[in-house]
Amino acid sequence: MSDQVRAAQQGDEAAFRTLFRAVQPGLLRYLTVLVGEDAEDVASEAWLQITRDLGSFSGDFDGFRGWAATIGRNRAMDLLRSRRRQPRSSVPVESLLDRPSAEDTEGAALATVGTAEALALIAGLSRDQAEAVLLRVVMELDADEAARVLGKRAGAVRMAAHRGLRKLASLLEQQEAGRRGNARGGGRPKPPENNFAPGVTPTTVSTLKDMR
Repeated sequence: MSDQVRAAQQGDEAAFRTLFRAVQPGLLRYLTVLVGEDAEDVASEAWLQITRDLGSFSGDFDGFRGWAATIGRNRAMDLLRSRRRQPRSSVPVESLLDRPSAEDTEGAALATVGTAEALALIAGLSRDQAEAVLLRVVMELDADEAARVLGKRAGAVRMAAHRGLRKLASLLEQQEAGRRGNARGGGRPKPPENNFAPGVTPTTVSTLKDMR
C-alpha cells in the first residue's frame, strides 16, 4: 500500500481510489463516534484537505492512515467547538467496528456482542479511553501513530487503550453474569449505561464477528 501512496502523490487516480477505499471505512466509523450524523460531511472535508495537501505528505501507508485520522479529527474538533458542546453519537449499528485488532486480547471480547451494545459500552468510557480504543481498534493505528493523532505520548495512548479495553471486558463479564441471573429469575437484562453518546439505543443486532 505504500506504493499506492507514492503513486497517488504522482497523480495516479486509481491509486488514490485504492487509498480511499482502504482508509475511509475506519475513518468514517471513528468520526461517527465523535460527531454522529455529521460524520460523512466531516469526512468529505477531510478528504478535500487530504487531496489538496497530498503532495506535502511524507511517509508510508501506516503514516498516511494516521495523517488522515489526524486531519479528520481536527475537522471534527472544529465542528464540536463550533457547537460548544461535547461529542455525541447517533450511530447506526452497521457503522461501528467489523473486528478487533488481533493484538488486543480484551478487544476480542467486543466481537461477541452486538454493535449497538459495543458502541454503548465504548461510549461509557472516558473521552481519552474511548478515542484510544477507537484509533487502535477501529482505525488500526499503532500506538505511535495514535499518539500523533491525539497529540500525546505513545505510552499514554497505550495505557488509555489498555485501561479502556480492560474496562470493556469487565463490563461484558458483568453483563453476561447479569443475563445468566436474569434468565434464572425470568427477568430482562438491564441495557448498558450510556454516558458518552446519548443518541445510542442498544438493540438486538448481528454480532460484530458476523458483519464482514
